[in-house]
Amino acid sequence: MPGPTVATCLDLPAGSPGGSVELFLDLYTGDQPRIPARAFMLAPAGRRPLVPPGLDLLSVAGKSLENPAFSRYVTDLRRALRTALDPNAIGCLHLHHLAFGATPALLRALPGPARIALVHGTDLLFAQSHRDQLQTLRETSRAADAIVVPTGAMADHLLRLAPQTDKSKIEHIPWGIPDHLITSRPARTARTTSHLRLLYAGRLTPEKGGEALIRAMAAARGVELSIAAPRSQFQALAPLLHKAQVKARYLGWLRRPQLWKAFGEHDVLVMPSTTLEAMGLVALEAQACGLPVLYQPVPGLRDALGATAVATDFRQPATVAADLDRIRTAGGMLPALREAGYANAARYPLSATARALHHLGRRLTD
Repeated sequence: MPGPTVATCLDLPAGSPGGSVELFLDLYTGDQPRIPARAFMLAPAGRRPLVPPGLDLLSVAGKSLENPAFSRYVTDLRRALRTALDPNAIGCLHLHHLAFGATPALLRALPGPARIALVHGTDLLFAQSHRDQLQTLRETSRAADAIVVPTGAMADHLLRLAPQTDKSKIEHIPWGIPDHLITSRPARTARTTSHLRLLYAGRLTPEKGGEALIRAMAAARGVELSIAAPRSQFQALAPLLHKAQVKARYLGWLRRPQLWKAFGEHDVLVMPSTTLEAMGLVALEAQACGLPVLYQPVPGLRDALGATAVATDFRQPATVAADLDRIRTAGGMLPALREAGYANAARYPLSATARALHHLGRRLTD
């Protein structure tokens, strides 16, 4: 799939958790990357980690969100990118996140190539609460030749933050999940208990709704909760679990194949996000693995899941408890949700995401 070579940088240390990281690695790294690119992340403090083929690490410290430290950080990133890249070899920039340091650093390091900005959701959240990030987001919206949103909800949110954005730049390209999850359904283990085996998988930062989940679990009956999350974040939540007398089995922070296996060993994925999700890739991967989803219908998740999953209100523990009891006791509900999930996940292959981004880059550079 020939096309312009992409330069891209994700403003996170290699090894960071999250859907944005997995999507980034899926698109640009590996022995046969879907999009030919010079892809960069930050080198974490301490021991240099093993990274997939095609990923380079930048040893730039001082990551910050507010000026003047933010400006110094962007300047250092720009210098590192300028040293690492040959401007004549790059035909297009993929600016992952409209805020944070990597985007302005890439724009300043390589002012010539076409510019595709990609909204992830965390950039919108941080722009709401940090003045300098809002300014960066608005500057990126003006500078970009195209702005890719995975859902219509992300476009609406962006326009509220940056109302002067040229709407004709906005392109709707859904994020995708690995094709093999769709074409070869992973195995599932049979239920051996009358309890509903619930799984929470992902970061446990405040916007992910961990506290609401605990309150809901305290009211639920006939359920078992497992949590796959970064260890430090689970440990921070542990006192609240203890206070609410909610037992949770900690699975660790699982590598992706381990997570897919865990999907097959549970009955429902719970997603209590409180604000928004760009799209909720973990939910789509769960559906592809035959795991139904119970979710808070926030922007992004509502677009991606709709009626193929069960929407509930995690702010109301009694409502969640009733929905879980209905899923557990209503004959045929779990199998029906699995089939709806399989069909929904099949709409979002990663190959389609890569193809759409490739065609957009060709259109901007031809």
